[in-house]
Amino acid sequence: MVSLNPPVCEFGWRPPTFDLKGTDGKRHTLQSARGPNGLLVMFICNHCPYVKAVLRRIVRDTRELAAHGVGAIAIMSNDPADYPEDSFDNMVRVAREQDFPFPYVIDDTQTVARAWGAVCTPDFYGFNAGLELQYRGRLDAWRKEAAPDDAPRELFEAMLQIARSGQGPREQTASIGCSIKWREP
Repeated sequence: MVSLNPPVCEFGWRPPTFDLKGTDGKRHTLQSARGPNGLLVMFICNHCPYVKAVLRRIVRDTRELAAHGVGAIAIMSNDPADYPEDSFDNMVRVAREQDFPFPYVIDDTQTVARAWGAVCTPDFYGFNAGLELQYRGRLDAWRKEAAPDDAPRELFEAMLQIARSGQGPREQTASIGCSIKWREP
């Protein structure tokens, strides 16, 4: 397992669009996932220990953010040929078992991950209502450990700030996770 950190936030960056198949059988886009006050895009997968450790907190935070007008979507870009736990069938199972309150979509060509510069799982992108990047940091400080109930919620607080003001915090700590599992060219 290779642990990587994504680059720091490039404030104002506008994301390339996508149209991807979700575990719910529907197609999802930036426009369909966004909320009136912002959008959280997460690159995650099923097998990564970093994702597994934070998944419960991601579900909690995205549920609460929806009440503040922030939409969310999770993209799985790993190569399931080498990582069968990341297969579409397993994505469907995980989304159902965890009761995801957001679409979980597959980037089976890895085009979206490459266009976005995704580096690891989890990799978080927080956008304001105008779809301008305002956050590219970690969920919280707990990495692969269980977080105490009173742990600071960095991503959640950043997205609330973005929902209210359109601007993200200037100080951000990069996420850390397993590298995206790229297909051989």
